[in-house]
Amino acid sequence: MSHPKSFAEVIESSLHTWLAQTWQWDYFPLFGSLVSVNQGNRVLIGLVHSVQTGSIEANRHPFAYQKTEEELYREQPQIFEFLKTTFSTIILGYQENNTDFYMLAPEPVKIHAFVQNTPDNIHKRFLNNSDYLHVLFGLSRHIDNFDELLLAFLKNNIRIIAPTDISLKDFFATYSLLIGNDYRRLKMFLHRAQHIIVNHTNNSGITSY
Repeated sequence: MSHPKSFAEVIESSLHTWLAQTWQWDYFPLFGSLVSVNQGNRVLIGLVHSVQTGSIEANRHPFAYQKTEEELYREQPQIFEFLKTTFSTIILGYQENNTDFYMLAPEPVKIHAFVQNTPDNIHKRFLNNSDYLHVLFGLSRHIDNFDELLLAFLKNNIRIIAPTDISLKDFFATYSLLIGNDYRRLKMFLHRAQHIIVNHTNNSGITSY
């Protein structure tokens, strides 16, 4: 039986990534969100960096009917049975024996393993240390639009990354270090992240970064 919080199943896997198919085509994780797979005494944690929806059969393609989704469900509900959604993740690390490891696991995620949103207790603890950024940057060659992913990640997780002004500064200090103190890239990233930070600070009382 499936775990009640699970919503997808691994269909491809390697040491640094996994591809999963959702059980419902219109229910999937957000770009830049954390998901996890429980494998016995090890919980592997992945960052969603790609989401795609299409036909489940190679010789079938969605057709433009000029109708709303509600009209299509009412008049031709069968067309949705041929849709699937898959998403790809980059593995940031794992938790084992109550310890967080910011590194690749010794073995890939198992095919047909169930995927779930990372439980809050694991989520908060894992992001309490910015070492996950080292793993993410080390695998950046596998990711298109890397800074777009990092901004989405920041938006989805800023309440955990930045419980205090100090931890938010640590996030950006680590980012700066990992880009080789590239001032232009850091300035552009901070400029784009500013509205995320402002929205968070307005709700948390943090006043600077």
